Amino acid sequence: MDQLNLQQNYRPMTIGDWLITFLIQIIPLVGLVMLFVWAFGGDTHPSKKTWAQASLLWIVIMIVLAIIFFAAVWGFIMSFFGGMDYNYST
Repeated sequence: MDQLNLQQNYRPMTIGDWLITFLIQIIPLVGLVMLFVWAFGGDTHPSKKTWAQASLLWIVIMIVLAIIFFAAVWGFIMSFFGGMDYNYST
């Protein structure tokens, strides 16, 4: 019965709702905090909640990929400079 009431009272988010959501999300630090509020808060529209959870998952994936990339670049640079022989004595 509760699921039936939820479906009958469901109202899709409007374009204005999404524009305000994106405007808040692009504010540095506030946007990140709001993503956590929207993703794990109880009084959030289901569409916004799912979108916020997906956005946080993408952020985690991008951070992991960036760490792997920079570790690979750092390893390449260190192996390049570590292989040089700085013996200047003649």
